[in-house]
Amino acid sequence: MKIKSVKAFAIRSDLVGWGMTTPPRRPSWSANAEVAGPMSRYPRYKRLRAAWRPTWPSVGCVVTATDGTWGLGMSRYGSPVIDIINEHLGPLLVDEPALATERLSDMMMRLVSPYGPSGLATYAISAIDLALWDLKGKALKRPVYELIGGPARDAIPCYATGNDTDWHIELGFKGTKLACPHGAADGLDGLDRIEELLARTRALVGDHVELMLDCWMAFDPEAAVRLAERMRPYRLKWIEDCLPADDFDGQTELRRRLPWHTLATGEHWYGLAPFASAAARRNTDVFQPDIGWVGGLTACVKICHVAESAGIAVAPHAGMNTPYGQHLVFAMPQCTWGEYFLGTAPGVPLAETALTPGAATPKDGFLTPSDEPGFGLGLTLDGVEAMRV
Repeated sequence: MKIKSVKAFAIRSDLVGWGMTTPPRRPSWSANAEVAGPMSRYPRYKRLRAAWRPTWPSVGCVVTATDGTWGLGMSRYGSPVIDIINEHLGPLLVDEPALATERLSDMMMRLVSPYGPSGLATYAISAIDLALWDLKGKALKRPVYELIGGPARDAIPCYATGNDTDWHIELGFKGTKLACPHGAADGLDGLDRIEELLARTRALVGDHVELMLDCWMAFDPEAAVRLAERMRPYRLKWIEDCLPADDFDGQTELRRRLPWHTLATGEHWYGLAPFASAAARRNTDVFQPDIGWVGGLTACVKICHVAESAGIAVAPHAGMNTPYGQHLVFAMPQCTWGEYFLGTAPGVPLAETALTPGAATPKDGFLTPSDEPGFGLGLTLDGVEAMRV
């Protein structure tokens, strides 16, 4: 069985909440919240991420085999990623063996080497790789998690990310991660406001719910150290993505200056190399690759193995929001926790906010993926066609 076609397309932006019928209690925290980030030092773009982030749509990719079996992968960043797939990678994969996922992943990483096997290139590779694994599972009539080792646990323990903390607790999550509203550019006043937020949150959740802080590349090493010292009383499980993603030496310096604090990062690392380097330096405690950005399932499995050799936990970025991440975390022992990003409004059941029909959602803080073949996306080709812009 060989690859017949690889086709990428833009995905409609209104798919989240496709089944929403329950009225919300209040607007989501994400509707108008200030969240610190790399542009926080520029007042014009400080208030909202939407003011400066690209508006490209998400990306879907269908790989079809010569026997008619097909798989669907998803990523993001619109036309640039779609062009990489349709005008470069896709045509060169036609007539290759459709189930040879390792070979195909290696080919793609080598094919993009002239313009860099990271960033937009790995978004494109991820979409194709995930489609290939979905196809492979369908062809072999097995869920993907069985193909990569089988269940490592009975169910995945999950934490929720977002600032509607009361809703997280009501839903039964035993861990919650706050989006940090202020960064290094906000100085001491920013630290005061972050501390107020953490103090309120710790009082709300009590002592037996884990609390984390996502700093989203808004700090430098000095500011991150000051942040960690100020937040000691609130017993954070980890602080996350404190530094710009490519400040690898800064991450090592942060580890040296905060030997007592758990550090998480890797959401914006691409390919295997940065994770292998961090494992060798022991400068990170939790890896957070995004399966739709880093190079797909093939890359994530390798990252988990590297992490295991170094005693580093893996908690994939937004891993519980898609069947792709769910199957990875279910099968990999090193994935200790699943992240569910909650940007939808409180009061709306999670099952009504899923990206695709049939996608599993957490219940009482745990999730079990679909055991249907492939990733169990629950879509026909007509359903895929309806996703197109």
